[in-house]
Amino acid sequence: MEVLSWPRLGVILLMILMFTWEGESKLAQNFYGKTCPNVESIVKQAVSTKFSQTFITIPATLRLFFHDCFVEGCDASILIRSPNNDAEKDAPDNLSLAGDGFDTVIKAKQAVEAVCPGIVSCADILAMAARDVVALAGGPSFNVELGRRDGLISLASRVPGNLPQPTFNLAQLNTMFARHNLSQIDMIALSGAHTVGFSHCSRFANRLYSFSASTPVDPSLDPNYAQQLMAACPRNVDPTIAISMDPVTPQTFDNQYYKNLVAGEGLFTSDEVLFTDHNSQPTVNDFAKSPGDFNAAFVNAMVKLGRVRVKTGKHGEIRRDCTTFN
Repeated sequence: MEVLSWPRLGVILLMILMFTWEGESKLAQNFYGKTCPNVESIVKQAVSTKFSQTFITIPATLRLFFHDCFVEGCDASILIRSPNNDAEKDAPDNLSLAGDGFDTVIKAKQAVEAVCPGIVSCADILAMAARDVVALAGGPSFNVELGRRDGLISLASRVPGNLPQPTFNLAQLNTMFARHNLSQIDMIALSGAHTVGFSHCSRFANRLYSFSASTPVDPSLDPNYAQQLMAACPRNVDPTIAISMDPVTPQTFDNQYYKNLVAGEGLFTSDEVLFTDHNSQPTVNDFAKSPGDFNAAFVNAMVKLGRVRVKTGKHGEIRRDCTTFN
């Protein structure tokens, strides 16, 4: 009988751990097939009910999913409430997240808990809800991979530097998305969610009043669109005022966002740069002409986004209450 030396034994143990980790890390569309088979219909019903109360459910839930995945990974850490106001949701970049997004997930979780207590993670419910709101707004439906666990860390201090800013150029956008294995095409497709988005005036006021010393208005803005924005967002406007990011079909998930970019009607610098930069312009032109190409790219990007730094196996928990660690 061969006696294994410590170095060889160590290598074998490491391989076992690696295979175990890989096995635990796999998401699956039918993850709850035996433990909570009706979870998707339960979530869909809860999301539909919330949508019937306010359209803001759509952009709020989509943005919540994106902000969650880009900080700690898709682990519902964005939902945690802290008595000290130092959780992820309390970071300055997250203070504008609409409460209707949080409420959508919390209501869906309550509905799921009533049928399958302690089985389905808040992270998975957020991923399903993000898919459902896209379909409710007229966008594509798609299958969601499931099996995430809820994260154990939620800190405002970990948010800075992890979310794209409205002033970003193409290189900055690509660098940030590449950290999460998302390509330039994925980034451009995910930006298309702005077709149902809204923004507070402060996020783009620099393009209207202080773009540069010689040119107060960003020259890449269509002049008529700039005048519309100034009328909606005068200087010293109420900071709670928000406007639609797609002025043409603001409540429909479609490819109008890209048509707007071609027309010089991208709200953020980080929107319009997708058209003005020659490296990304061909993709914008394609999506503007072909709703099918955009929908296919968006679905692919959403599936990839949902895989970002997921917690599985022993590396997370199943929260009973999405706003509190167990």
